[in-house]
Amino acid sequence: MHPHLATPERQLVCGDFIQALERCHASGWWFRYTGGCNEEKDALRMCLRQERIDRTQKNLENARLRRASSQQAWQEMQSD
Repeated sequence: MHPHLATPERQLVCGDFIQALERCHASGWWFRYTGGCNEEKDALRMCLRQERIDRTQKNLENARLRRASSQQAWQEMQSD
């Protein structure tokens, strides 16, 4: 199951994959039911996974910077 796809960030990053899956789904329910859209769905899932990994890495770096800044502020307060 993939997350909600209507957010603007996802439209920019994985927009081509989202459109391909929507086109495939528009071809009929039987085609979807028999696995005809699995390729498009897997490609979208991998794109969303990579997006999540990139976002997690970015958040981790930001947290490390905030932590270092906080540590430095505490050290300055204690040294005064």
